[in-house]
Amino acid sequence: MKRSMDNTPMKPIETADFGKTAADYSSHRAGFPASLFDRLKAWQIGTGNQTIVDLGTGTGSLARGFARNNNRVIGIDPAPAMLAQACRIDAAEGLQIEYLCASAERSSLPANYADVVSAGQCWHWFDRARATEEVSRILVPGGTVVIAHYDWIPLQGNLVRETEKLIEAHNPAWRGGNFSGLYPQWLRDLGEAGYQRIETFSYDEAAVYTAESWRGRVRASAGIAASLEAAAVSQFDADLKQLLASSFADEVLHVPHRVFAVRAVYNRS
Repeated sequence: MKRSMDNTPMKPIETADFGKTAADYSSHRAGFPASLFDRLKAWQIGTGNQTIVDLGTGTGSLARGFARNNNRVIGIDPAPAMLAQACRIDAAEGLQIEYLCASAERSSLPANYADVVSAGQCWHWFDRARATEEVSRILVPGGTVVIAHYDWIPLQGNLVRETEKLIEAHNPAWRGGNFSGLYPQWLRDLGEAGYQRIETFSYDEAAVYTAESWRGRVRASAGIAASLEAAAVSQFDADLKQLLASSFADEVLHVPHRVFAVRAVYNRS
C-alpha cells in the first residue's frame, strides 16, 4: 500500500479484488463497533429518519449500524459478491437495506438525494477527487459526509505486528503494515473540496477473535486473498495457523484496533 508524505495510505494494490474474499470478509472481519454509532449521533449522523448512502459498503457493516437506528440506507459497492453477502446478513437480522452495484465515483443516484454520505474502511480505494465530487452532488444542501475506519493496530511483538510480518513475507508487494490508524489526508481532501465544519475523533477499542476467526479475517485482507492466488493463500493460512499455535494460543484474542472518523458539511455557494 503506497503512502503519502504524511504516512496516510494512498490507493492500494490495483489487483486487489475483495470479491474473492467475500465469504471470509462477511464471516470473520470485525464490523464497526456499536460505540462508533453512539459517537456519530453527537454529530447528528444516523439519528433516525435520515437517508444515508454508504459508499464502498462491502458486506454492509457500516450500513447495518445506521439501519438499526431507523435510517433509510442505500449501500453502494462495485463487487456483486460482497453485496450478496450483505443481503444474506441483513436478512438474518431482519434489516431492510437497498443496494446498488456501482462505484463511489458514479453512484447513479440523483442529485440532492442523501442527508448523509458515509464511507467505511474504503476511502483509500477510491479516486478520491472524483468520489468527493460525487458525494457533493448527491448530498442535500448542508448534508454531511463521514469517513470512518476500524483498523488493527500493530505494536512491537503483538499479534498484529507478527501477523503483518507474515503477510510481508508471503506478499512483498503489500505495504500496509505498521500503520497508526489515523488518516489526516482525508481532512485535506474535504477541505480542498469546499467542505466546512471538519471534525475528527479517534479512540481504541479491541476486537475479539478466536484463532480461527483471526485467520479468516487476515485471509480477507488486501494483502492475502484479495491479491494472491489460491495456493499462496493456503500456504499463508497454514503458516499463520502455526504462528498462532506457537505464540498466541489463547482461546480468545483481544486484538487492538483504532476507530477513526472525520465529519464534514457541504454548503453549496
